[in-house]
Amino acid sequence: MTNFTFTPQFQLYREASGRLHFVDAHGQTHTGVVPVRAFPLAAPEEGISLVSTQGHELVWIEQLSELPTAVRLLLHEELTLRDFVPEVRRLVSVSSFGTPSTWTVETDRGHTSFVLKGEEDIRRLQGGELLISASEGVQYRIADMAALDKASRRLLERFL
Repeated sequence: MTNFTFTPQFQLYREASGRLHFVDAHGQTHTGVVPVRAFPLAAPEEGISLVSTQGHELVWIEQLSELPTAVRLLLHEELTLRDFVPEVRRLVSVSSFGTPSTWTVETDRGHTSFVLKGEEDIRRLQGGELLISASEGVQYRIADMAALDKASRRLLERFL
């Protein structure tokens, strides 16, 4: 095991198998902890909870920026795997204007297709941002609907 960090409050490190270990201020070790963002889209750098395998919060982190660099990088790495939210850059096609429909899109991670079960699976967030929940559980983000190309906006407006 490689120790990545030590702070007066806790230790956090990843073992060879990839699981995170958390050692609290009292020296108790918790294996397999999971970092969870309270507000993954609105405030991704604030309000991080380290949760035990039993689902209990072990520590609350107000700001990632307040942590030592090694801990911050380790948590960013883990959160990136957990919070997979591809950003839609362009709508290529939609199978029908009724639901369910298959959407083919270009994202920041490449081209993909997903099924939209209903219009209620498109949520409006602040600042023109949209969150689309696909039937397979992946969430897709549109950072700014107005920034999409005209054809993409036209397709999207049919569902809003």
